[in-house]
Amino acid sequence: MLSVRNLHKSYGDNVILNGIDLDIEAGHITCAIGPSGTGKTTLLRLMCQLEKPNRGEILIDEEKNAAPWPKVTAVFQSLFLWPHLTLRENIMLPARNHNPEAEKDIEGLIKLFEMEAFINNYPNQSSVGQRQRVALARALIINPKYVLLDEITSALDVEQTAKILTKLSHLKERGIGIFLITHHISFAQKAADKVIFLDGGKIVEQGSPDILAAPTSHRLQDFLSLAKFAS
Repeated sequence: MLSVRNLHKSYGDNVILNGIDLDIEAGHITCAIGPSGTGKTTLLRLMCQLEKPNRGEILIDEEKNAAPWPKVTAVFQSLFLWPHLTLRENIMLPARNHNPEAEKDIEGLIKLFEMEAFINNYPNQSSVGQRQRVALARALIINPKYVLLDEITSALDVEQTAKILTKLSHLKERGIGIFLITHHISFAQKAADKVIFLDGGKIVEQGSPDILAAPTSHRLQDFLSLAKFAS
């Protein structure tokens, strides 16, 4: 289990996170929703230890101060693919010293994400959806236990989003714990085992995807009403 306990993060006087407690379970998908600027991406960056909290603990399988990589990997909205490497080379790069079975494993990932037709292209020869699948495969090639995903469907059409949903279900079946930030409420309803609603640096409401149909807090009710209006 990937856990955060009483997590606080501020930049000067600007409080971003204020006492977050959260568990990311193996074989489960946790979706985070909430207004922009409410701390979702900061929480993700803290969990993969790209930033340090002002206060609180991050535990990886109950171990404090554990190095996150390669147990914990992240995929960000900007993807960060190397433009001078092919998509295959981008996937293989982090595996060189961490997965002796990488040459075999990449073939399984190519099949899982249906990348046979474009795997030897360069990023600038590929669509957003193709690059998205490559970024996911790159995160998985080192066999992580937890994958953190930041708005990975934001630039995808309905068909590509549905494909990513299918792939995430496959990862869940393999026992990987997934933390997913999304602004697509319908995607969260379909993908999540647990939904957390962040606002003002706190988890205001959490539970099964049913909370998106019957929220108990007025703040989540208001947020969902605005999200429905904007969709």
